[in-house]
Amino acid sequence: MPPKFGTSGLRGLVVELTAELIGAHVRAFVASCPVGNGIWIGRDLRGSSPAIATMVADAARQMGVQVTDAGAVPTPALALASMSAGCAAVMVTGSHIPDDRNGIKFYTPEGEITKTHEAAILASLNAAPTQHGPDLITDIKTVAAYIARYTSAFGTALAGMRIGVYSHSAVGRDLMVDLLTQLGATVTELGRAAHFVPVDTEAVPEDVRAQLRDWTKSHPLDAIVSTDGDGDRPLVADATGNIVPGDVLGQITGKALGAQVAVTPVSSNSGAEQVFDQVIRTRIGSPFVIAGMEGAAGRVVGYEANGGFLLGYDASGPSGPLPALMTRDAVLPILASLVAAKAEGTLAAAVAKQPARFTAADRLQGVETDVAKTFISGLSTQDSARAAFLRQFDLTEVAVDRTDGLRMICEGEHIVHLRPSGNAPELRFYAEAASFNAAQALLAQGLYLLRKKFTP
Repeated sequence: MPPKFGTSGLRGLVVELTAELIGAHVRAFVASCPVGNGIWIGRDLRGSSPAIATMVADAARQMGVQVTDAGAVPTPALALASMSAGCAAVMVTGSHIPDDRNGIKFYTPEGEITKTHEAAILASLNAAPTQHGPDLITDIKTVAAYIARYTSAFGTALAGMRIGVYSHSAVGRDLMVDLLTQLGATVTELGRAAHFVPVDTEAVPEDVRAQLRDWTKSHPLDAIVSTDGDGDRPLVADATGNIVPGDVLGQITGKALGAQVAVTPVSSNSGAEQVFDQVIRTRIGSPFVIAGMEGAAGRVVGYEANGGFLLGYDASGPSGPLPALMTRDAVLPILASLVAAKAEGTLAAAVAKQPARFTAADRLQGVETDVAKTFISGLSTQDSARAAFLRQFDLTEVAVDRTDGLRMICEGEHIVHLRPSGNAPELRFYAEAASFNAAQALLAQGLYLLRKKFTP
């Protein structure tokens, strides 16, 4: 699949992310979107990211823009620094996709680009260079400012806790160890990798889940935490290595901050309606969540089933103020869930206080987007096809939601949701049920059926 520009920015195979292609999108961004006082650039730890960051800097400077290089930093740390400076930003990252792929993600001085910005960029891909910009500036304070945001708000809230940090190749791995230590925790680093490891926090493979369980047997830990490659999606496991779903982290975090309104995609579990005063459901993707937040009033938060959390108002942590940050962040839900674990005795106890709705998600790789769309469209438009598909699960449909993909609400509080990935050749399967085991069984059956259909 050739590089594609959309909700998650520009993504594609590294060999196809040429200087010409990168340059065209960066120049279009400068020509069509507000960039304020300049552009900040950050990158993840993929081997291809430094070269792509150079391409971004060259293209931005061709438009006469002041460029600041923040180096290898988490996406939310870059966004915080650039917005504080009144600048736009470009993050070089492929997030959770494999190392042979990469991408760039755009931010205006207000935060992540919207769907309107996306359309403007696509309409400006022929923008020509204007003038050569000033010399590149190197910044070394971005990580410190991001850490300070949370030490100010959380103080020593984690004193006495024993936390494992699954470092793998996350760009914020050293930051995470430093931050948790400053907040009072005893930290054990686990699984540091010399090569890039793609971690999808919404579809964690069984070998990683087994490794988390093994680590908790070898180390006396209250929790294990991690993020995806660029640090905007959290991964949290309890003292036995069981992963806490991202949407549950969102509920815990929003409630802890006193949020009134939650904006979250249709893929997040339906327990949210029992936690918040108002829930606004959107399509999947942070731009849709941001649009929903901008149209809401009051103490508004946003989160996704992958755990990424957006804070839409100035809140307070246990020890101080926590300003709004309108970009997907991994650290806040990690810290909020750990504080909840300390208050309840264990993380498992904190999770058990949430509504009894459980989600499970994974994807079948190697299914081209057009093929996945055709399959889902056939089910969506034909009642008999949906009925036959659900009979394989012994389920009967009671309602359908077509907000994003095909979401089939069934008798017995079961939900089956199919959706083509927007940035990779994958078919996503989401399951929801009234128990953890039921959700996992539904997911396993769904993936089995999809493999039978799409795997030669």
